[in-house]
Amino acid sequence: MKILVTGSNGFIGKNLCLKLEELGYSDVVKFDRNNTEDELKTSLKEVDFIFHLAGINRPKTDEEFFSGNKGLTETITQTLETLKRNVPILLTSSIQAELDNAYGQSKADAENAIKSYQSNMNGKTFIYRLPNVFGKWCKPNYNSMVATFCYNSVHNLPITINDGNAFVNLVYIDDVCEQFCRHLTKDDVNTHVEPVYKKTVGEVAELLEKFKSSKESLITENVGDGFTRALYSTYLSYFEPEQFFYDVPAYTDPRGTFCEMLKTQNAGQFSYFTAHPGITRGGHYHHTKNEKFLVIKGKANFRFENVLSGQKEELIVSAEQHRIVETVPGWSHDVTNIGDEELIVMLWANEIFDREKPDTITKEIK
Repeated sequence: MKILVTGSNGFIGKNLCLKLEELGYSDVVKFDRNNTEDELKTSLKEVDFIFHLAGINRPKTDEEFFSGNKGLTETITQTLETLKRNVPILLTSSIQAELDNAYGQSKADAENAIKSYQSNMNGKTFIYRLPNVFGKWCKPNYNSMVATFCYNSVHNLPITINDGNAFVNLVYIDDVCEQFCRHLTKDDVNTHVEPVYKKTVGEVAELLEKFKSSKESLITENVGDGFTRALYSTYLSYFEPEQFFYDVPAYTDPRGTFCEMLKTQNAGQFSYFTAHPGITRGGHYHHTKNEKFLVIKGKANFRFENVLSGQKEELIVSAEQHRIVETVPGWSHDVTNIGDEELIVMLWANEIFDREKPDTITKEIK
């Protein structure tokens, strides 16, 4: 299948072209403002599907709205009609097509050109009135509040908010591209991108501030799901290469090193510790806290003692076993490096360490 993508160098276009490549569509014709109308008309003789994303939203004059939105669309549809080619067209329009302004009217006119083509050629057409789209590669200080906020936050620039309680409807670029690509293989696809996130401007800015502060607090938001996941990915996409790393606290003493990596709000924290040969760490118990240990280098002897009955158990674990060792409330535990090399152990605890209520009671195992 040969696919034409107009506006291929724009925000949605870049993401869509990459998605098409990932799906195995290798014959993609890219058209942007650097191409000529003749090149466009030539490509229309051969393509099998058109993603018409190109448009004008920040012109110098209102007339550019109509030439860039209405005019370009009519060029495509009229050329196809002249060629007697019934090619499916997906048009990205805007919710502003219902408004009485130059931009909205130009988008409505583009929609009408698509509808006329559908009527005249009995062709397949799909019109998407998109809300605010956000995601990687969106240009800041242009027409996306999210892009500007993310860029400014990453670059330590102020974020200007006129009305923090104002609501905005947002859709994520990955969801947009996945929805668009469904039209290439299915006939019964609607023209709505889901999910739509309804958020206030203040909510977006507050969440970005939490992302930024997490490098210091090590406390991450719930970045694995929904809007928070999508916004976090977008925020990260504005990092400069020198921001691809950051240091975390590490505490070293004669036994070895303890280093905290990540803390979560509801699922504990991740750390690791080292121990020199012959060194024992731990020697305490918990009432409620649970820890999971994973030896990733060396060989360790885990010892346990029930604080009431005095029952004792031992477990020897090496890195080659990939074995999780649990701590159990009411059992004192320690770990000794019984190998010849440094011991390195990954550690997850089900709660963030609280110095005021550590739930860690010293009881050495003899």
